[in-house]
Amino acid sequence: VVDLAAEAGGNIETTRPGETYVYNNVTHVGYTDLPSRLAAQSSSLYANNISKFLLSIGSQDQYYIDYNDEVVRGSIILRDGALMYPPPPPPKVEAALSKTPKLDDKAAAKAAAAALPPNYFAQYLKDSLLYTTGIGALLGFGIISPNAQFANMITTFALSGIVGYHTVWGVQPALHSPLMSVTNAISGITAVGGLLLMGGGYYPQTIPQGLAAGAAFISSINIGGGFIITQRMLNMFKRPTDPPEYNYLYLIPGAGSVAFYGWASQQGYHDINHLAYLAASLCCVGALGGLSNQKTARLGNSLGMIGVSLGK
Repeated sequence: VVDLAAEAGGNIETTRPGETYVYNNVTHVGYTDLPSRLAAQSSSLYANNISKFLLSIGSQDQYYIDYNDEVVRGSIILRDGALMYPPPPPPKVEAALSKTPKLDDKAAAKAAAAALPPNYFAQYLKDSLLYTTGIGALLGFGIISPNAQFANMITTFALSGIVGYHTVWGVQPALHSPLMSVTNAISGITAVGGLLLMGGGYYPQTIPQGLAAGAAFISSINIGGGFIITQRMLNMFKRPTDPPEYNYLYLIPGAGSVAFYGWASQQGYHDINHLAYLAASLCCVGALGGLSNQKTARLGNSLGMIGVSLGK
């Protein structure tokens, strides 16, 4: 991480001004002389700002200095040899007298309409027609559906869209990066496709099986790296005053669910596959939902690990 505010103390608590060091496997760059280290970039940015300022002083076709403009007036030091700095203080803004403004006809009509009691019948009717249209559209898909697979695909798409929307809606800005990281890790569940195509032997015997093994290996790197990076990001928000954490206890449901699923499969309970898929999916959804709030972010990361482990 590069802390651009290191000269003023830094935006990151672990930043050391003027130093570059590794903390918790994260390299912290706290240089306070970045303008001299990045001379070309600094000159380009400064020249761009100055040129934009000079172009904003006058119109497009002529150069004119408006001394009534506070920004322009505050930038002038000398004028014909006369000292112009410091600029005069801005005029005091007196508190406006509390007077009721006169409303025009349209504003008066809106105010009168707002003063009327709400029409609850119209509101309920609007919602009713909206849901009628939505349900009718879904039933219409059933009429034009060419086969059962199309209906199943529409069902999966609709549910995933609704669940995904409500899961990540309202996520805190500070958690955008950890949320994307854990989403990247969960997307590594594509390793399941590679496992299904590997042939079931101890080693690949054909080219497709070799490609499947390679795909599963790469997806596994994506899974492990995604969860590790997410945990490191969350550790950057940890404060010394925070209560102790025992996230390793989530190994109990994770390992227990995988072991129970393996035992049930060996005993011939094949219907457990669908319920294990449901449990893994709910854990992954819970992971995305947990990463949208700082209080549940670490729990969300653990749920993601459980869901991916059970899903594989």
